[in-house]
Amino acid sequence: MSDPFLAAASLEGVPSAFAATRDGIDALLRDRGLRRTTPEDTARSLLLGAAATASLEGDESDVETIAAGGGGVTARAAVRLSTELLGLVPVWRRTPVQAIARIHAIAAAGSVPDDDLGRPDDPAGVARLSELAHNVTAPTEAPALVVAALAHAEVATCGAFSSHAGVVARAVERLVLVERGVDPASVTVPEAGHAAEPEGYRGALAAYARADAAGVSQWLMYASQAFVRGAEASPLA
Repeated sequence: MSDPFLAAASLEGVPSAFAATRDGIDALLRDRGLRRTTPEDTARSLLLGAAATASLEGDESDVETIAAGGGGVTARAAVRLSTELLGLVPVWRRTPVQAIARIHAIAAAGSVPDDDLGRPDDPAGVARLSELAHNVTAPTEAPALVVAALAHAEVATCGAFSSHAGVVARAVERLVLVERGVDPASVTVPEAGHAAEPEGYRGALAAYARADAAGVSQWLMYASQAFVRGAEASPLA
């Protein structure tokens, strides 16, 4: 059986880049759980992530405004999503497409008609989401960070959703980091890693969308550094 995640993870330069990134995250988390984290750390990380993901959509509401229940429509939606996201880990394990639909429904509430919430609107995109769901529930030898990065890029570029695809994709990335044990307490801020380099982020996603090896490699090399920035943005850092 082919392992598409491992094939991507084996591209030139990718193994060493992600090994270094994982070492940095592990150092932050003190070698997998030896550092005590609190619910407040997780809540702060999720809030920072909500602000960062909103900023990538053009909503520059500051963190404290968002924390107080203010900010723009996208920021408020991102906060709503942050409060429910970790509860979707069991759903992701069983039926990833259902988790993705729920993420979209939360993120897009109030911005699109109710009938469109959680509903992919492009058949080709639906097929790609189904393939992603199959891949993330199949065994893989690829590093979990690579799986998270590829799931993010696939949701962002597959065209399944005509709105809020980026918000959904970044939420999926955080979900995978939790579910695969990279960051089980969800105290890193991967969204901030992307928001710190918005043009690099968009350029790397555009490269991935070409669907060739060079584009996938460009995205993964970019993502390895974004994860480092996300760790540096953690409340624990």
